[in-house]
Amino acid sequence: RSFQLDYEENCFRKDGVPFRYISGSIHYARVPRPAWRDRLLKMYMSGLSAVQVYVPWNYHEPLPGIYDFAGDRDIEAFLDLTAELGLLVILRPGPYICAEWEMAELPSLPPAYLAAVDSWLHVLLPKIKPRLYQHGGNIISVQVENEYGSYYACDYEYLRHLLGSFRALLGSEVLLFTTDSTRLEELRCGGGEGMGVPAPSCSNLPSITSTGSNVTEAFGAQRWAEPRGPLVNSEYYTGWLDYWGEAHASTRSGLLARGLEEMLQLGANVNMQVVSWYMFHGGTTFGYWSGADFKDQYKPVTTSYDYDAPLSEAGDSTKKLFAIRTVISKVLSLAGGGGQHWALLPVPGNACPEGWAALAWHCPAALSPSLSLQYANLLDVLDVLCPSEPIQSQFPLTFEAIKQAHGFVVYRTQLPRDVLDPATLGAPPHSVCDRGYVMLQQEYQGTLERDGQTTLHVTGKAGDTLDVLLENMGRISFGANTSDFKGLLGNLSLDSSLLSNWLIYPLAIDTVIQQGWPHAALPKSSSRGREGPAFYTGTFETPGIAWDTFVKFPGWSKGQLWINGFNLGRYWPRRGPQQTLFVPGSVLHVGRPNNITVLELEGAP
Repeated sequence: RSFQLDYEENCFRKDGVPFRYISGSIHYARVPRPAWRDRLLKMYMSGLSAVQVYVPWNYHEPLPGIYDFAGDRDIEAFLDLTAELGLLVILRPGPYICAEWEMAELPSLPPAYLAAVDSWLHVLLPKIKPRLYQHGGNIISVQVENEYGSYYACDYEYLRHLLGSFRALLGSEVLLFTTDSTRLEELRCGGGEGMGVPAPSCSNLPSITSTGSNVTEAFGAQRWAEPRGPLVNSEYYTGWLDYWGEAHASTRSGLLARGLEEMLQLGANVNMQVVSWYMFHGGTTFGYWSGADFKDQYKPVTTSYDYDAPLSEAGDSTKKLFAIRTVISKVLSLAGGGGQHWALLPVPGNACPEGWAALAWHCPAALSPSLSLQYANLLDVLDVLCPSEPIQSQFPLTFEAIKQAHGFVVYRTQLPRDVLDPATLGAPPHSVCDRGYVMLQQEYQGTLERDGQTTLHVTGKAGDTLDVLLENMGRISFGANTSDFKGLLGNLSLDSSLLSNWLIYPLAIDTVIQQGWPHAALPKSSSRGREGPAFYTGTFETPGIAWDTFVKFPGWSKGQLWINGFNLGRYWPRRGPQQTLFVPGSVLHVGRPNNITVLELEGAP
């Protein structure tokens, strides 16, 4: 068994025979484990011969030296399933992946970087080696770093270090590759030249990312970086990502199909991807894992990673999928390389009609449960959410300084004097990372934001309690600003006088909810209103069977949702464009109550 580059015929050779593949990206971390088989089977039925898979480091190593490969994180089970279904794998283990993932999957609390990388690779790659094609598995190639050419350093010693690690742990026969944009400078810094070894001798192939707008120009850039070998587009964008507060991104099926047909006629291997960077199936960035970009300002990415992909966020086939399938069937003969297996087989049907606006818990019938929710001001349950003593500090500390990777932290101090006339409570520019919900004597005053409002006007008495709930909206995943510290990065001031003597409460909300909170009736709130951070909890019954579905938030502002302890991610209908949260049927209970917990941050209807 072998998978190699042929620089004379400009092709791949699989077991000595010329070979081409058509692959699509799927992120197992964005798909619940019970849905893996469904999504992979639909990709296989769509004509793909391979899948491309990122491995998010921080998903598996949440704390230094603490590894998690269980449940939804069981990458070995995912890879074994791809092999069972007859799909080859192009693996992209980073260590950097981008992917609009929290801090591009780099740990937010790392020790010395290279030492951390080496430790991680020594845990991950031994799991990968037995699954390489040369050893009887289905992994045909492995990426060394990702889009490194776009990083400002252009550090060849770093790339050579990574190459040495991959070779030492995976062997000399595995085909390694890099991926960069079509900019020549990025291909120079990120590809084989940066590793100091000619591509043929290190089996390292540079590949490109592009849209379907100018295929010839894109592959011309790859030929500049590597005059010989197969043409590979590792990220052919089938759509684009969504940012909170901006219009939903989409790409026309016809444009995508024409670009694909042109590429296949050139003889290129194509990896289907979606919006912004890729995707055949984007899925959902559950919990706090959604990242952000920095383009003149901080731009957090939505919870939905639908990416206008051929398979929708819920795993349904779209018109785009059938347009792609038609092109594949035209260009590849049944006797040719990959893609022939599906010719007479239908793609499995959808659970709901395309474009169905989910308003209920049951699909396709619009049957909504009746919910009665208890209310609790977040500050009234602070002792539950932070069972340990708060951290005392003269000035605010970042999330990283207090070892809080994700979620929320409360910063508490007192007004140093009477404020009878409105005084300005302000933060230095870009020091609220990313949103701060301000309460004075438990009454909501307003929200401070990283690139938005940084001042509020308050009145009160000396000794009044000032609380700021800080929300981490996701760390930057692309560019030179990836050291994206969270929390209050500078001190707040009251009419230019710095506030001091802070109590800092790291909140363990997910742990508390997973342990069954609330175990009894919530405490009576001391707050007079329903504005500001508060929990709404209750139960509901799922009728019939547990379908995949969506939750909609008419009249709600912004917050986080849990069902049966599973963190479904951020909602923000007030800003959009995303208006619903995807609920996998595997999260729901049938025949017994489902627990629902909503953390609304600004105000419920």
